[in-house]
Amino acid sequence: MAVVRLDGRRITDWPAFHRECKLAFGFPDFYGCNLSALVDCLSTLREDDAMSAFHLGPDETLRVELMHAEDLRVRAPEIIDGLTEAAAEVNERYLAHGEPLALVVELD
Repeated sequence: MAVVRLDGRRITDWPAFHRECKLAFGFPDFYGCNLSALVDCLSTLREDDAMSAFHLGPDETLRVELMHAEDLRVRAPEIIDGLTEAAAEVNERYLAHGEPLALVVELD
């Protein structure tokens, strides 16, 4: 299983969250730095022209580890909510196409 780690200590607000995501996931320069762009980029994980550094096989899952999540939950709980909601939307897209889940979010 592929793993990407986000450091909750480095995420202080939405711009910092998107900077961390862009670096950790390897998003392209044109990444829109909003939740819709996050969902769109992560919805291509199994495509040949994926918009991230990760390319998953048909049954592979990407584990997203949010480290120091409790610290982030105190400062900005809406960011954790946004990440988990975005992951759910990405997984819904995969399921709608008859594919298995692509993302698992773990709060460490």
